[in-house]
Amino acid sequence: MLSMGRLSRGLLYFRLIRELLRYDLIEAIAGFRGIRRGFRPGEFNRESTSLELEAEVCDALNRCIPFYWKLVPCLQRSVVTVRVLRIYGAHAEVVIGYRLAPFMAHAWVEAGGRMVNDSPAFQSRLQVLERL
Repeated sequence: MLSMGRLSRGLLYFRLIRELLRYDLIEAIAGFRGIRRGFRPGEFNRESTSLELEAEVCDALNRCIPFYWKLVPCLQRSVVTVRVLRIYGAHAEVVIGYRLAPFMAHAWVEAGGRMVNDSPAFQSRLQVLERL
């Protein structure tokens, strides 16, 4: 794991909680359209993503979620992860996929074509609907 100091780790947790709250607020006001508008092209650094950074952000989010006041669905988890990774300069995308029969939909995070926050099986079993 990335060796973050206490101050840096505290800032990471603050950013994650802020993004969780931001998602809920925007979704309540503007729905998915508002969430989608929050992603602009070129928001990330084009350099390769650090695996340690990805692991640190995902681990920190997994530690925050049990204390969050409501259930955090996969789309919210993915949007928050990507927005925080982009703050740190990582090239990450939210991928929304689906399967028709039996119907299933899921959102996950990819960086450089790699699954970051979930099982890689979703990449092969679901059709990509959208990338943010």
